[in-house]
Amino acid sequence: MHTPFQIIAALDPNGFNEMCLSRLGPMLYNKFDTFVGGSLRKYGEFSWGEQVLFQEIVHPGFFVVEVGANIGAHTVGLAKLAGDGGAVFAFEPQRIVFQTLCANLALNQCTNVYAYPQAVGAEDGVIVVPVVDPSQANNFGGVSLLGAEDGEMTDLHRLDSLELPAVHFLKADVEGMEREVLIGAEQTINRDRPILYLENDQDDKSPALIEQVLSLDYDLYWHLPLLYNPDNFAGDQENLFPGIVSVNILCLPSEAEIRVPHLQRITSPGDSWRG
Repeated sequence: MHTPFQIIAALDPNGFNEMCLSRLGPMLYNKFDTFVGGSLRKYGEFSWGEQVLFQEIVHPGFFVVEVGANIGAHTVGLAKLAGDGGAVFAFEPQRIVFQTLCANLALNQCTNVYAYPQAVGAEDGVIVVPVVDPSQANNFGGVSLLGAEDGEMTDLHRLDSLELPAVHFLKADVEGMEREVLIGAEQTINRDRPILYLENDQDDKSPALIEQVLSLDYDLYWHLPLLYNPDNFAGDQENLFPGIVSVNILCLPSEAEIRVPHLQRITSPGDSWRG
């Protein structure tokens, strides 16, 4: 059993940041964050079931795109999987959260990661990013840019306009903008046929997102890892997230010879993960 420890002596105890030794290495996090930070603080990991899946499908030499990288709780692991011959292109539009992402990349010496303080969507331009007080309890990974009117103006790009050299794995966790990310990446997707991993936890947006992916000739599967892992890095048996899952869809090119028999197949836009 490993116990993550908070490295707080070197940080302002009155501030909002803490550090811990996590399963992936040293991690800086916001101690007022109810999900990512709270999980790192108590368990030394976040949504480990996602990382387990990534270990099955992300290989050395992969070029990975992560849209909505947050503080890097998954970015660091993806960088290790991609290895020196691969790369991770990480996008995070929240300015303070982006600062923490860069700190964690530096702490873990992730030299194969290219981080961008930008949003990704269906068009090029600018978008309003809400400003959330980091010293107050919040789910900082749950901030949505959809319809935001107050905040900071941030660059918005289509993935197609960035002309990335290659994409083997595309992960998007953008609070309801996953379909917009795909629309702005259609040329890249058709060119490289990457594996897609998309958050899909909003019932009103799910049919359109599933329909968009099906139109790209992909096979879709629900991936519903529990946020609490009983075999967590800290060996902590108290479950802060009873019954809470991360709702995602794993999308495989129809021509790919990848088998995931342990996952439930999605066959139509009306399919739901519930039940």
